[in-house]
Amino acid sequence: MTLVSRTKEVAKKRGIPLKKLALKAGLAENAIYRWDTNNPKSENLEKVADILNVSTDYLLERTDDMNLSNTDSKTEMDIKDALEHDIMLAFDGKPISEKYKRIILELLSEEDD
Repeated sequence: MTLVSRTKEVAKKRGIPLKKLALKAGLAENAIYRWDTNNPKSENLEKVADILNVSTDYLLERTDDMNLSNTDSKTEMDIKDALEHDIMLAFDGKPISEKYKRIILELLSEEDD
């Protein structure tokens, strides 16, 4: 499996088309497709891995563990901040739709009032 095929596989599981993934990472629309012939810059690979919530090592097939972070240490995340910064959120293994993200943000904004 190549870097592109592994990235494509994870993106498909997350419900993100590869072109949209590239744009979210601040890359050219077809940049990820070119990774088969050109090695990506490390910062670009990191951006894509962060959006997909996997490690760069997973994308590079250095490990089969999608996320190498320590599972014992739970990191709290402000959900409003995550939604506003377009961090991928999921429920029951499926990405939360834009419609539900807006609803959640509206509900959280009401709490601040």
